[in-house]
Amino acid sequence: MVSLTGAAMFEKARGTELTSTGSFWICWNVNQGAQGPENPDSLPHRDAIEKLFPDAIKMRFEDIQQNNDIVQSLAAFQKYGNDQIPLVPNIGRVNQQRGGGFFSGVLTALTGVAVVLLVYHWSSRESEHDLLVHKAVAKWTAEEVVLWLEQLGPWASLYRDRFLSERVNGRLLLTLTEEEFSRAPYTIENNSHRRAILLELERVKALGVKPPQNLWEYKAVNPGRSLFLLYALKSSPRLGLLYLYLFDYTDSFLPFIHTICPLQEDSSGEDIITKLLDLREPTWKQWREFLVKYSFLPYQLIAEFAWDWLEVHYWTSRFLIVNAMLLSVLELFSFWRIWSRSELKTVPQRMWSHFWKVSTQGLFVAMFWPLIPQFVCNCLFYWALYFNPIINIDLVVKEVRRLETQVL
Repeated sequence: MVSLTGAAMFEKARGTELTSTGSFWICWNVNQGAQGPENPDSLPHRDAIEKLFPDAIKMRFEDIQQNNDIVQSLAAFQKYGNDQIPLVPNIGRVNQQRGGGFFSGVLTALTGVAVVLLVYHWSSRESEHDLLVHKAVAKWTAEEVVLWLEQLGPWASLYRDRFLSERVNGRLLLTLTEEEFSRAPYTIENNSHRRAILLELERVKALGVKPPQNLWEYKAVNPGRSLFLLYALKSSPRLGLLYLYLFDYTDSFLPFIHTICPLQEDSSGEDIITKLLDLREPTWKQWREFLVKYSFLPYQLIAEFAWDWLEVHYWTSRFLIVNAMLLSVLELFSFWRIWSRSELKTVPQRMWSHFWKVSTQGLFVAMFWPLIPQFVCNCLFYWALYFNPIINIDLVVKEVRRLETQVL
């Protein structure tokens, strides 16, 4: 069936002659398309038209058959109408967007996975107030010191039993020096391991608590910033990364760039925590690689960063990677629409409007942040983290269908 929206676009594009032909085609097929070829109520109307105006019908059909542009355009509208509202015998129209089918089943399954994952995090993860990032190091127990040590990387498990046997609590940990770490009973002979422990211990001494080393700890320490970054990197990754560079260079941007653009000679054998603790200034080679990806593939930077966190955040990292891929595809579709419509001159205006929109939203949230309940913030955070990828899948499918219609 040719949709009425498509018919209006069709008539506007082709002019008076095409208007009469397109209107005839719609009127001729509306009974058959709307009710179905097997519906007896639609056939008498068509038979009456055939008997009353046989010559006119024949002439119109010949006009349509001789014009290839009209035939192709009508075929495109026909295909679009069939995709949107398919015909089902004895049932009538079924909305494919809301009905069953393979695609809706996939979305339902992904939504179920997201809900299960969300419930798992809320039920199994310890309270944010019980995390070491909120507890003074002097009050750590021996078990919490071992937990802090193990979070430095897989290599730290080699020294777990040594710290437990000595019952090293938070107060004793603050007094340990490099010389004591190298002697018995700790006997940390590996210089790299010893330096990593001492570096992290210096950060603990400076902060008085454990610095955040994963997504949940970062969210517990910086709830507002984590929510802002999650939405900023989704809607405007370039502005989000620029914000990190200008306002959170040491704590967030340096670990980010060392993770996604590591030095080749140093990247082998390094775990994610070691890269997270790397506060060296990036080299020109790292800057060059970062700026190329930042300009053309900003979402790939987020995907690469999430990829390095797979061992720490198994499912969450996968959701972030899939979402980054989908957002890259949607961005390509946006560029394609601008290019195909010859609207390149509007790019600066679009960029300014986007910058103004994102800045205004960020300022608005910052002003009213103290009034927003924490429960609402958590819901927004988990929605963007686990449910946005599912929504973006549907958007990508719609863009693909629209592109197919334009090609036809």
